[in-house]
Amino acid sequence: MIHISEDEFRLITDFIKEHSGIHLKDEKKTLLVGRLGSIVRDHNLNSFMAYYQLLKKDKEGKELSRLIDKITTNHTYFMREAEHFSFLTQDVLPYLKRSIQNKDLRVWCAAASSGEEPYTLAILLADYFKNEAFLWDKKLLATDLSLSVLEEAKRGVYSKEKLSALPKIWVLNYFNKINDHQFQIKESLKKEVIFRRFNLLEPQFPFKKKFHIIFCRNVMIYFDHETKAQLISKLYDALEPGGYLFIGHSESISRESTKFKYIKPAVYRKV
Repeated sequence: MIHISEDEFRLITDFIKEHSGIHLKDEKKTLLVGRLGSIVRDHNLNSFMAYYQLLKKDKEGKELSRLIDKITTNHTYFMREAEHFSFLTQDVLPYLKRSIQNKDLRVWCAAASSGEEPYTLAILLADYFKNEAFLWDKKLLATDLSLSVLEEAKRGVYSKEKLSALPKIWVLNYFNKINDHQFQIKESLKKEVIFRRFNLLEPQFPFKKKFHIIFCRNVMIYFDHETKAQLISKLYDALEPGGYLFIGHSESISRESTKFKYIKPAVYRKV
């Protein structure tokens, strides 16, 4: 195993924080060496300093994407934290259906990972609007920092076990069977999701229009207090008045320091 010096550890963790917001504390040194050692070896590098120089030269973001994949857990599944989806269909969508006059519904899944969350949302929207779906512009933006998980999401191929949480009628309506073990999202639903690589640390979000719904779940667990506060502020600005923010159940927003109104666990609203 290649040794990492204090200086190398600090340079790499500072680089990670600057470019992804992920804050790695000193006790994560062993984890970092274990996770990144294979990348260093794959590049035939003899030190973590050489790897750091490689990261700095990477203009396309491919090495950063690979690094993020190594140090984060892309653990996701269909209907994860199902209480959110119940609230979405029972309260949020009926309100938005009444209040959006131009039928332009804007939804952003800010941590798309391998696609289970944005496709869950797309299915819920299609199922909710049913015969009126053609009247609505309801394409969903799904973003992530990782190129590899976005490619996986775009393919939309999932195991039979992955679909076990979905109603059978949804599997029938929104998936094509590849074989006894794999299913793929139907093209009609794929067209409802726009996948893009995006870094939540961008100082200003480039979106021309504000969103009615933002799902940004299980992202801020990796951030320190300052980075988290900055992101929350940008998410607030990216929402329409009356819009909803969904975060992970293991996350929270300080009610004293935010303009968001607390609605229920992990659900906030712009007032």
